[in-house]
Amino acid sequence: MAQKTGKAWQVFLQRGVARFWAQSAREVVDMDLSTLRRRRFQARRLRTHLDTLIATAESRLALPIIGSNTFPKPHGTDWAWRPRIWRESLPTKGIVAVQSKEPLGDEVTLFHDCKISEMTLRQMRNTREKDLAPFGVRLDVFRFDGSFLSLVVDLPKEAIQDLSRQFLIRMDTIVEMEKPLEIFARLNIKHGPNTEQIVRELPLHEEDIMVEFDLAYSKLNEKRIEKAWIDLIFEGPEMNQVILRDVTFSRRPRADM
Repeated sequence: MAQKTGKAWQVFLQRGVARFWAQSAREVVDMDLSTLRRRRFQARRLRTHLDTLIATAESRLALPIIGSNTFPKPHGTDWAWRPRIWRESLPTKGIVAVQSKEPLGDEVTLFHDCKISEMTLRQMRNTREKDLAPFGVRLDVFRFDGSFLSLVVDLPKEAIQDLSRQFLIRMDTIVEMEKPLEIFARLNIKHGPNTEQIVRELPLHEEDIMVEFDLAYSKLNEKRIEKAWIDLIFEGPEMNQVILRDVTFSRRPRADM
């Protein structure tokens, strides 16, 4: 009973506040200056809270839903993952003049050898209905005086649990860019003192941008696997903007030959 009374009283107050501001808007032309200054101050303070509420509500209600880990997976997939930067809002949204080995979030790091960094890396909200990832990552490159630029994604421990040469590791992505460039994906698996590397070029001309790493052709020591990561290597990135709308990973056992 008390809860219903509280809600009714809250509705009553909200209606009263709405009537107050509606009346103030009608009387603003004839209001004396002292009252007008007071109303303006009150309105600005109220608008700050309303703008915050509206912006947060629109972000949460926009598609796709924050935290979503939904994406198509091949038949037989036993592990699938979308990194946090494409899934959840980060406390730090972006970095200007990104230095080499500077991370954005816990799983993504930018590497380069530029003397002067004229690059920005930023998390952005995806709002298109066709986007499944809640967020995207935008890389802006202006003058580039280095010889390499790569975005490193650290794979979680679940990706290498019980991993063997009988597995395929797949990466799917959605890429937008201002002008054409080449992007390579390199899978790195550290096993003991050695690191196995497999390189694939992203088929940017195709509608579905996907690469697979077949571990059957590697020299992987299955008993000594320690960690794995992916390098996204950008060739000729100067004066370009690259948006990674989504990046997802999955693995599955390869078919027996």
